[in-house]
Amino acid sequence: MMRGRRGPPPEKEKYRVNRRIRAREVFVIGPNGEQIGVKEINEAILIAEQAELDLVEVAPNVNPPVCKVLDYGKFKYELKKKQKHRTKNASAVLKEVRVRPKIDVHDVDIKVRRAREWLTAGNKVQVTCVFRGREMAYQDLGRAVLMRVAHMLEDVARIERNPQLEGRRMNLLLTRRTAGGPGGLARPGGGGSATSGADPEPDPA
Repeated sequence: MMRGRRGPPPEKEKYRVNRRIRAREVFVIGPNGEQIGVKEINEAILIAEQAELDLVEVAPNVNPPVCKVLDYGKFKYELKKKQKHRTKNASAVLKEVRVRPKIDVHDVDIKVRRAREWLTAGNKVQVTCVFRGREMAYQDLGRAVLMRVAHMLEDVARIERNPQLEGRRMNLLLTRRTAGGPGGLARPGGGGSATSGADPEPDPA
């Protein structure tokens, strides 16, 4: 009879815990993050039991495997929360509308309506002011246009990243305002990512 192959733990239990850990020696990290060092598995499990916690194998592919002394139930709960947060963020698509430093008021209204639809649907919107030729001298005007768009969308959006100049483009990133979220417009934030669903205005020459 052929012996079954040793494989990774089942997906529903991604981490080996306590007596399920197969290594004879492990590197132990204590409940407060302190490095206890290399211990035989039985001694490591005893350390966890004395702390009324679990020994969890967090890095099985190093030699020796790294195990942490922690509350496994709480650990799984925190992982689940992080995964749910990542899934929620991944569902938001980054859209883009483009404006010019001397854009007509009517055109601004059209851009704002389009951005409002995307924000209401749960997407992020990057507002990009494109400078052509000598328009680089009007950066303050371009920044003012971006902030005007932000103020017009203040009821449904908040600023995730303030206007930043990148080459001949100045970008402002908006995200949907959530119930109970922070008030006001300005909120310096992190960087953006590649866009999709961009406004079809042609790129500058």
